[in-house]
This record gives sequence, C-alpha cells and structure tokens, in this order.
Amino acid sequence: MAGSGTQGTTDYEDRFWTSPDGLKLHYRDYAGPDTRPPLLCLPGLTRNARDFEGLANRFAGEWRMICVDLRGRGDSEYAKDWESYNPLTYLADIEALLAQVGMRRFVAIGTSLGGLLTMLLAATNAQRIAGAVLNDIGPVIEPEGLERIRSYVGQMRSFPTWMHAARALEESLGDIYPDYTIPEWLRMAKRLMDYTGNERIAFDYDMKIAEPFRQPGGETASPNMWPAFEALAGRPVLALRGALSDILSDATLKVMCARLPDAEGVTITRTGHAPTFDEPAALDAVARLLAKVS
Repeated sequence: MAGSGTQGTTDYEDRFWTSPDGLKLHYRDYAGPDTRPPLLCLPGLTRNARDFEGLANRFAGEWRMICVDLRGRGDSEYAKDWESYNPLTYLADIEALLAQVGMRRFVAIGTSLGGLLTMLLAATNAQRIAGAVLNDIGPVIEPEGLERIRSYVGQMRSFPTWMHAARALEESLGDIYPDYTIPEWLRMAKRLMDYTGNERIAFDYDMKIAEPFRQPGGETASPNMWPAFEALAGRPVLALRGALSDILSDATLKVMCARLPDAEGVTITRTGHAPTFDEPAALDAVARLLAKVS
C-alpha cells in the first residue's frame, strides 16, 4: 500500500504494479465486496484514473473498482522509449496488472483508448470478462475525430491557476460539452491536469505519447477490430456514445448493436467525445449493465 486519497466521501488506495519492461505503474483501488467481479476502468489517450471519479461516486463500495493510470499518465512512470506508447504495450501492461492482482474475472469499463483495450482483452481471453462498457468507441473510428486528437495531443501548455486552466478547456472543448458551467470545467481541469515542478498547472501525461501519431500513417493505420468487438458476445455489453461525437458515429453504433443483439446502445445528448460518467443517463445505463452481471 503506497498511500491513500479521497474524492468526496469515496476512499481509495493508491497502489502500484510493475510492467513487463520494469515501469512502476499506478492504479486507484476502491474497495468493494469480493462476491462480485471488480470494475476494471481503463481511461482514454490523455486521461487517467481520475476520469472515473463520477463512476466511483455512484458505484464504489458496492463494487470494487480498479482505475488505471496507463504508462506515461497520472502517477504511472513515463516510458523510456516513446515507441512503447501503443495499444499492444498497454495491453501487456494490463495483463501484468491482472496477474499481479490475481484478477481472474472483471467488468471492463473502457473510455476511447480504454475501450479498444477492452476489445483486445476480449480477443485474447473473453471468458474472464463478466461485462463490458465501451465509452464512445467502436471498431470503426471516424477520421475527423482522429485528426482532431492528432491536432492537440502532445502540445505542452501550462497555466498559472485552476481558473486559467478551466477557461482554456472551455475554449478548446466547448463544442464537446456545450452545457458545461465553470464549476464543471474546473472539475474537468483537476482531472486532466496537475501541478508541475515549477508550480504551474499542466496536462498530466507524457507529451511523447503524441509521437506515434506523428509517424507516417500512424494516425490512420488500424487493424480490423470487428472480431475483437464480437469476442464480447455472450456477456452484458453497453455501448455509450456522445451524440456530438466525432469518434463513434451513430451508424457504427447501430452496426455494433446489430452484431451483438444483446448489447445496449445508449446515446448521451449534448455531449461529444467522450461522456464522462457524470451524466445521469450514463450512470443509469452502467447500473443496468451491472444488474445483468452474475
């Protein structure tokens, strides 16, 4: 046990595991009963374990929650080689976590990149997955959304105060969360950013995670993910989509639900990429999924 923290009245332990190449990686461990499979929460490209605070406020205590900082994010060590910032390395890191924690069965909840990792976990061994939430991601990623991500990831910006950080997020993400007020932008800033060594506030990830996007074809090359998605058949699946998303199209969501007829597709209004699990409709959808998990 390396330490502890509190979000609201929800307690968690800061814990660590070791990657196959020797990095010290971090996760938040929210306690819950051993009689249910834990929720394995995997964040998006530039996000971290704090992204699941809304989910923890609703479900921690009833369910154990393991909220991961991927390598190069949050309190996890930065990679020595930027080429390791890729989905197969992240997958190997998660496999090491599962082995070190002894987690044989779990509910995977993945946002964006975390949803891709959820599908890859299913492709390698679906039997361990008791249920899955794919948050604004599917087997087809819209090129417009990829180009938008490529345009901002890895840009080093810092701010003197949290209000400056919140205003900058409002300016850059206002189209994605059009109804957010300043308190909500402040909440998002504190999830996405942290203090740097010079007491400035900056995004809480290694800027080198952008390097794979800068390589020729790096932003477009992708395997056929439909078989990995279809490996989730036979268990509860929730596919969340932001109505304003430029990553997951409504057409792709419809095909996903057609290919897995038992999956529930839910669209969150007035939200882009990606829903944050602070939305009541998203939390209610997760509750319906968890009610189906045996």
